Amino acid sequence: MAHTDQILTAAQMREAEDLLIAQGSSVDALMQIAGRGAAQWVWRMAGRHKVTVLCGPGNNGGDGYVIAEAIRERGGHAVVVAAGEPATDACRNARALFGGEVLGPDEELQGKVLVDCLFGSGLKRPLSADHGALLTRLAAAHRRCIAIDLPSGMQADSGMLLGDGLPDYDLTIALGAWKFAHFLMPASSHMGMMRVVPIGVSAVKGAARVIGRPIIHAPAADSHKYRRGLLAVVGGAMPGAAILAAIAAQGAGAGYVKLFADSGRNPPADLVVDTGPLAEVLTDDRNSAVLIGPGLGRDAAARGRLAAALADPVTVVVVDADALVLLSPRHLAERAAPAIATPHEGELAALERAFDLGGSGTRPERALALAKASGMVVVAKGPDTVVAAPDGRLACAPRASSWLSTAGTGDVLAGVIASRAATGIAAFEAACEGVWLHGEAARLCLPAFTAGQLAQAVPRALASCL
Repeated sequence: MAHTDQILTAAQMREAEDLLIAQGSSVDALMQIAGRGAAQWVWRMAGRHKVTVLCGPGNNGGDGYVIAEAIRERGGHAVVVAAGEPATDACRNARALFGGEVLGPDEELQGKVLVDCLFGSGLKRPLSADHGALLTRLAAAHRRCIAIDLPSGMQADSGMLLGDGLPDYDLTIALGAWKFAHFLMPASSHMGMMRVVPIGVSAVKGAARVIGRPIIHAPAADSHKYRRGLLAVVGGAMPGAAILAAIAAQGAGAGYVKLFADSGRNPPADLVVDTGPLAEVLTDDRNSAVLIGPGLGRDAAARGRLAAALADPVTVVVVDADALVLLSPRHLAERAAPAIATPHEGELAALERAFDLGGSGTRPERALALAKASGMVVVAKGPDTVVAAPDGRLACAPRASSWLSTAGTGDVLAGVIASRAATGIAAFEAACEGVWLHGEAARLCLPAFTAGQLAQAVPRALASCL
């Protein structure tokens, strides 16, 4: 069984490969599987057009020799540019099996597709000046660029760039399993389309996973609005944000969305607004989830509403926006039910200060540290969204539309996550489903969409999961 949704660190990937070898495979055999699998994707892009494969001295270079030979066997035109002599046995063996032309790094070449096999996921230091110049020169001389495993010059676990002026790629082909850099900024912004080639790696205990399309079922034949879930949205000083979150929540599965607000002005006709005392709204035992934060404000009234929302020990609470800035450990001290926090980078840093965390490490490490310290499921949102649970589970979202970088889309995300939580699924899964639906709704929108248009697209995103 191919476990193509798991994300491995570089160390986990080495251990997984060592296990395959201990079970009877070999480095050479795994290289053939990976390289020939990658060659199928290269062939789709290049066909019989000229392909230049840039091979480094290590096993990533060996993958390149296998790719070039597989293309040559199919009748394609593949030449290899060797950045140096092979430094591993597997790379030497792969080069010996290549029946085509091997050129030196000083050759001036042009072609349709460059395949970057200079360095893979094991790289920890910046490219040398010579290697960097070779890569950028060849990338500029080809119409398309494909990276094998990872683009050269990118750190596998953090997504950091190990150098300046690295090229952009049209396709990145992960070998064996996804790495964190495939989903983390700034590396992921350079990778173009992404595909993974399985090599037989087993499920790795504790591995992170990619957030994929959820399977959502239509309500049962005897369902009613309360059985499908009642979500209470707590408004505040800026009512528009809470209304926007509530509209998004209506399309994400909850059967009943109720907005608590000081005024009933301007909501859509099908949104129930309760202007009564907050304590009465939040003590309704029919509530399945509560959302607080969008438009809340940061004054004394906002602090009181946050305390009231978190006082209910049995209802899941989604904490967003202003509520994240006001949140402190004492608010969560007596909670038994789950809480989900949805911070952007600035709010994440504020929460790290509140919970006495240093804020160091990779984005996944920071999200996990906050989840464990606070007991909340943490959705560290942004162009590289990460979801972390207190028990150590971790998931990364596929790259979403950059048009999401507009005001109000975070309110939509909070509403969608809260709606999924109101349906009764576990908090971590609700967060992951909400993140996926949010990204899919963005994909369905025309460019330069507004947050309101994004909210209106949520039902179509959900329909794609039925």
